[in-house]
Amino acid sequence: MNLAAYIDHTLLRPDATQEQILSLCAEAKAYNFAAVCVPPCYVKTAKEALAETSVNIASVIGFPLGYSLTDVKFFETHKALAHGASEIDMVINVAAFKSGHFSEVQDEIEQLSTLCHFKNAVLKVIVETALLTEKELVQVCEMCAVANVDYVKTSTGFASRGAGLRDVEIMRANLPENIKIKASGGIKTREFALELIAAGANRLGTSSGIALMQD
Repeated sequence: MNLAAYIDHTLLRPDATQEQILSLCAEAKAYNFAAVCVPPCYVKTAKEALAETSVNIASVIGFPLGYSLTDVKFFETHKALAHGASEIDMVINVAAFKSGHFSEVQDEIEQLSTLCHFKNAVLKVIVETALLTEKELVQVCEMCAVANVDYVKTSTGFASRGAGLRDVEIMRANLPENIKIKASGGIKTREFALELIAAGANRLGTSSGIALMQD
């Protein structure tokens, strides 16, 4: 298995420096990871560092709490794409979802899906499984299916826990085949990475990509 092709090499700490982002990009280039995932302020830096490589540039929107207004997320996404991102990892408005404002959440996901696809970009929707019941996870997967997103992603890595095997299994059972799954948060060993892939994950968001490759 080419594990590198599954990895989104990630650095989203609030104190991430430009030098660290450049190191992240150099590592992604050396291992030919699927993508780097960087803060919006570093998209241009990553785009320049990874020019003429096959490594994609992913950035985060509404991160990590998700309760930004839809208009703000839309503008954030527009700017990230304009700066060179080809993949967008957007946190849903969990607060609105938990309040039963399902049409608001549905509209937000659909707006960003439309924008990303118009720009030939990939949308990954972060649902933050640590905050959802199994029933809620099924419901939000159904909403993502209606919006025809590209990936549903488990976690930001900033909640009480990251990806779990059960999360991925539920998602795979309740998403159409064309919608992929990104597991993220707490993926620190090759063994766990392979278990997540076996459960249905198509991408792995991790800051431990080098360790996974060397494990």
